[in-house]
Amino acid sequence: MKALRVAIAAAAVAAWSSALAASDPPPGAASCSGCHSTGTTASSISRLYGRDAGDIATAMAKFRDGSLPATVMNRIAKGFTDEESRAIATWFAAQK
Repeated sequence: MKALRVAIAAAAVAAWSSALAASDPPPGAASCSGCHSTGTTASSISRLYGRDAGDIATAMAKFRDGSLPATVMNRIAKGFTDEESRAIATWFAAQK
């Protein structure tokens, strides 16, 4: 019975992730692609597609509060609330 519940939950998460990957990006996400590559080309700026959503959201919070040094990201991050940052992070994480 427990194995069935786990299998159903895993299928639901997979379906949700696929739907999110195909969905339109949340407001603000388009501004990220100006610097962050969406492809596989090498860049000194980290790629966001497929990256862990928690890592992205945590970095945004740290840029916002100044605990993660930046030249530009600290100013950009201040334009987003925690909820907006999480929505953007979740969308980027779902992209492959």
